[in-house]
Amino acid sequence: MKHQKSFFFLVFLIGFHFVSAQNAVGSFLKPSDSLDNKRQNSVVIAESVLAAGALVGLNQLWYADYPQSNFHFINDNSEWLQMDKLGHSFSSYHLGQFGAKMLHWSGTSKKNQLIYGAGLGFAFLTAVEVLDGYSSEWGASTGDVIANASGTALYISQELLWKEQRITPKFSFHTTQFAAYRPDVLGRSLSEQILKDYNGQTYWLSTNLYSFSKGSKIPKWLNLAIGYGANGMVFGNTENNPQNSTQKVERFRQFYLSFDVDLTKIETKSHFLKTIFSVFNTIKIPAPTIEYSANEGLKGYWLYF
Repeated sequence: MKHQKSFFFLVFLIGFHFVSAQNAVGSFLKPSDSLDNKRQNSVVIAESVLAAGALVGLNQLWYADYPQSNFHFINDNSEWLQMDKLGHSFSSYHLGQFGAKMLHWSGTSKKNQLIYGAGLGFAFLTAVEVLDGYSSEWGASTGDVIANASGTALYISQELLWKEQRITPKFSFHTTQFAAYRPDVLGRSLSEQILKDYNGQTYWLSTNLYSFSKGSKIPKWLNLAIGYGANGMVFGNTENNPQNSTQKVERFRQFYLSFDVDLTKIETKSHFLKTIFSVFNTIKIPAPTIEYSANEGLKGYWLYF
């Protein structure tokens, strides 16, 4: 469940971004029309301090209680029905988007935004993999590295191809019964379960319809989202029975189709609101949804979380 570390850092950065926006005036939030060296230096220093602090914190929280080992790789690609890999891709994308937007705010060139800003997610998560690789409890994962690269590539490729983000990875969560089976692994409180219980997580690719049919009467904010989730996962790579249960828990994949809203397409002149919309555009809004799974067939929800 290593992507919890990257997810934690992403939430921390989003919170930092949100608080900064609350305490700033609109003129401060407005991106610079040309390179502002003072802003650029502030961005580089702030991101470096945050990343270094997060790595030190992760080392104390996750690694300090376990012995070190020689650097090694593990193959965890079959675990959690690949939900953890989607978490890596999601985190890498949004960390990279955050880095690029901060450099855009400082007036940095588009080229440097993509090279140095969008690469923030991949660089940070690669550093986490190195820490994993030296821990006897975990190990570096090639699958994680590929997932990290895919999130970064999704952001950069859209900027190069369309000069905008038409397809956005998003996240939603609902509580499940499985956390009670292994609360130490799947979480005890709601905040822990959001990070740890893969059964309640859904990862989405939310596509803005107007972006592919500009000039049409489709609302600019309307999105169509394809989601992926999984259920019945009490253990990472087995179908063992939950503790103290005589019933077998069956693991299966779930696929979703739903409507969504692209908050960044809501027109406003307020740079404060633009910042807020950008922060919350990482979350898939509850909406009517169709689910398909091999175990349960088609199901519908008036509102799916």
